Amino acid sequence: MNLLSYVNPLQGTDSVFTYSNGNTLPLIARPWGMASWSPQSDEAGAGWFFHPSHRRFQGLRLTHQPSPWIRDYGHLIVMPQSGPLYLKPDARAAFYRSQEMIVRPDYFRIRLPRYQASMELVPGMRSARLRFTFEDGQDARIVLSPFEGNSSIRIEADGRRITGYTRAHHGEAHPDFAMYFAMDFDCGIVPDKSGTFAGDDYAPTGLTEGAGERIGGYVGLDLPASGIVNARIGTSFISLEQAVWNMESEIGGFSLEQLREQTSAEWERRLGTIRVEGDDTEALRTFYTCLYRTCLFPRTWHEYKPTGEQVHFSPYDGTVHAGPMYTDIGFWDIYRTSLPLYSLLFPSLLGEMIEAWTNVYKESGWMPKWMSPAERSAMPGTLIDAAIADAYVKGISGFDVQAAYEGLRKHALTAAADGVHGRTGLKDYLHFGYLPANLYHESVNNALDYHYGDFCIAQMAKGLGREEDYRVFMDRAANYKRLFDTNTGFMRGVDDQGKWQEPFDPLQWGDPYCEGGAWQCSWAVPHDIAGLTELIGGSEAMIRKLDELMTMAPAFRVGSYRAEIHEMSEMAAVDFGQFAISNQPSFHIPYMYAAIGKPASTQYWVRKTMKELFGSGPDGLPGDEDNGSLGAWYIWGAIGLYPFTPGVPSYVLGSPLFRKATIQLENGRTLDIGAESYRADRVYWDKLLVNGKPWEALSISHELLASGADLRFHMADAPAERVVSGDALPYSMKNEAASHNEP
Repeated sequence: MNLLSYVNPLQGTDSVFTYSNGNTLPLIARPWGMASWSPQSDEAGAGWFFHPSHRRFQGLRLTHQPSPWIRDYGHLIVMPQSGPLYLKPDARAAFYRSQEMIVRPDYFRIRLPRYQASMELVPGMRSARLRFTFEDGQDARIVLSPFEGNSSIRIEADGRRITGYTRAHHGEAHPDFAMYFAMDFDCGIVPDKSGTFAGDDYAPTGLTEGAGERIGGYVGLDLPASGIVNARIGTSFISLEQAVWNMESEIGGFSLEQLREQTSAEWERRLGTIRVEGDDTEALRTFYTCLYRTCLFPRTWHEYKPTGEQVHFSPYDGTVHAGPMYTDIGFWDIYRTSLPLYSLLFPSLLGEMIEAWTNVYKESGWMPKWMSPAERSAMPGTLIDAAIADAYVKGISGFDVQAAYEGLRKHALTAAADGVHGRTGLKDYLHFGYLPANLYHESVNNALDYHYGDFCIAQMAKGLGREEDYRVFMDRAANYKRLFDTNTGFMRGVDDQGKWQEPFDPLQWGDPYCEGGAWQCSWAVPHDIAGLTELIGGSEAMIRKLDELMTMAPAFRVGSYRAEIHEMSEMAAVDFGQFAISNQPSFHIPYMYAAIGKPASTQYWVRKTMKELFGSGPDGLPGDEDNGSLGAWYIWGAIGLYPFTPGVPSYVLGSPLFRKATIQLENGRTLDIGAESYRADRVYWDKLLVNGKPWEALSISHELLASGADLRFHMADAPAERVVSGDALPYSMKNEAASHNEP
């Protein structure tokens, strides 16, 4: 079964600044590759530099962009050209026929009628093999165009090589940051038809070497009779010598076809971790495309010396350190779905990633929040708390546990002076138990994420025997109740005098809420749904609230945003009430039904969301994909499980999409998930067998699944008439506290 054939990298690319169908790029890359590639159609589009409707090709872009909102760094354009020299993006752009552009994870090809030339690429981890075919050999050349920032180019005609670096970036990076590259050709370079150009006007310098603002280069090619030129490129964040070594060690003498065979095999291995069986081809395409997206980020940032030693350039302190590094992710996005998925599919890799993020603490003094390549300090909370605690309680190894705990504990107890690292408003959070809305932006979201983060840190403290820490952090985790208004049934902003922020409108976005309003942001208490349900007025009251949320009009008021942001538009575009699946705070909302004992509603809403809002095409996602987080949400939904509370080693039960899913676990065992009496339109199940025995609980432990298990859901046409309560419900902090207080 060729799983790679189901993957469509164009998924989600039909996006613009004002409306996201994914805000993705069609990345040609290895799984978690350091060097990714994407066609560029509009450099002026900034983070939105490719759109499938443009039908213009400005070059193939070496990119490290994790999100259009974060922008790119270390980026570079490679463009074949013949005839007169054109350097500016719009001037050199060429039309292409859509059927003559092939974009796959393992391979890219495009033909450009303007230049009577085609270009192919196969990615390595930090390198790539390229092939250019010139049908008309008149003045054939390759243009290497950097972006704003200091850069360097050197054309070595005798060595058939072009080398250089770029320091282009749009965020935080050490002054010594650079992306180095070396590119070799298998044909001669014509010196008098090669040169450099400089600045925003792309003016040729008449030189074959230069360094300065936006220095690029072009190389004239001495074509063979076939018109075919093979090239290879290596990249590094450490040095030019390391870039050459990466090229030699990863590409060596491999042909494009040989390298593609390797790249394809690596993708097949990762995609084949989950093999699903079903009759709906589009569902298969969507599933494996989403799985591809979960395997792109975080980006590998470490490299290997000729001795085999694993090393990385630190964008924090500007020196080279031993050990792993992964970057280009925000923990607010990925702690919910993609990292818990790694704990089941790729536990060793997850352990190495956490070691990398612990290295960030050792190199910068703080745990990361949003990295690209260094700290961007975006989004609420310090949700690496959940990422690391979840791995720890699941027994994931391979990282310095004591140092990781020390880093989490530090930002929970110590305020950073720079306003970038750690928890914003920590002193007031410790004083009030929340963040006063009159003093802090997005106070409700930040405080709720701190409360949950404290819960997660407490889980590590418990495992490490830090009893006093455990008590302190668990007490703090319960302070979410201070933000809940029993009169309105929502989390609300509270000022430093303990008064509710007025006026209050649950449809109004912004101010104390992040990218949402009270309807979206009042449920961020995954560690204590039972406690939140009690505040609402009990299970029946919570069910009524959730039903209202899912079925009411998708109305909103722009509030403090003062304009309609894309998340508002995406929610309003579909009939799912206030359930804004386009953004992470809503991810767990349909699973709340199961968490309080009404699994049929979870089954209905999750399957409806997957069927109506997800696809494999350019408009196939209901909002920002965000580094695998939305793709992983679909994967979890398809296998009938969900990591409702990262930091607690269990999963809430959903409804399996496929007839069968077989997960090949890293320990050699398998997790089999089957749907008996399967039919595509059957979303409900009335009984579940786990390893042949009836299963009554609405959650299942990570340990049981990771040991290898067989789950058999019996699908049904109608919801099962049963009430689930007590010990059969998923974890809640309230229930744990109650059990500890029993005599």
